[in-house]
Order: sequence, then structure tokens, then C-alpha cells
Amino acid sequence: MAFTHWDPLRDLLTLQERIDRLADAGSPGWTPPVDLYETQDRFVLTAELPGLARDDIDIQVTDGTITIQGRRQSGPVPCEQYHRVERGHGSFVRRFALTTPIDVDQVTADLRDGVLTVSVPKVASAIPRRIDVS
Repeated sequence: MAFTHWDPLRDLLTLQERIDRLADAGSPGWTPPVDLYETQDRFVLTAELPGLARDDIDIQVTDGTITIQGRRQSGPVPCEQYHRVERGHGSFVRRFALTTPIDVDQVTADLRDGVLTVSVPKVASAIPRRIDVS
């Protein structure tokens, strides 16, 4: 049986993010799916952004929060009536509060095959270090 350490702050941040998403649900646009995971030395965020160019995406990191926003244009369609519209278009904004101090100057982003990958290194002093006993 494996035990995990309960982090109430992380649970509250997750709840806040869910509430924010509900509040934004009525706004026009779309919500791209995002994965956010943490390794020992960094946070990694991946977002599915098919059809967006690098110039259509804006990434900002301030006060431990990463914000990704962008806009997917809907081109003119030569038709009189839509039968189905499932692909989202318009603008979007996603915000994520990170729980550990980050090195803002070392954040990198890469867009490849419609997937945005943002690497957010932690501040070196925030990374746990194992001390060997001699």
C-alpha cells in the first residue's frame, strides 16, 4: 500500500481552478485540453492547439501563475446552413497557479504538430535535495 502526502493548498488551488472554469463557461470561445504535471525540477504544461500558429498564442508567467491565451479564427465557409459545428473557435484563456517558486527567466515553450509544450523550471532552492548520511 502506498501513502501519499496530503497537500491542502494543492486541493484548494484545484478547487479554485474548477470554479474559475465554471465562471468562464459562459464566455464565448473554446477551451483547449491541457495536461499539467510536475517533475522534481520543473512543471510541464502541454496544450492541444491545432490550427494555431505561434503568433496566435500568448504565454505569460507572473507571481507563480502561468497564463496561456490565444485565438483560433474561423474562416469563411461557403455554405447556407451548418449541420454540425464541433470545432471550437474564437479566443481562449487558461490560467494555472503553480505551488512552488519558479524560475521565470528559464521558461521555454515549443509548438509542434498542434501541441504546445511549456517547460517551467523550479527555483533551485525549491528543489528537494537528498542528503547522504556518512
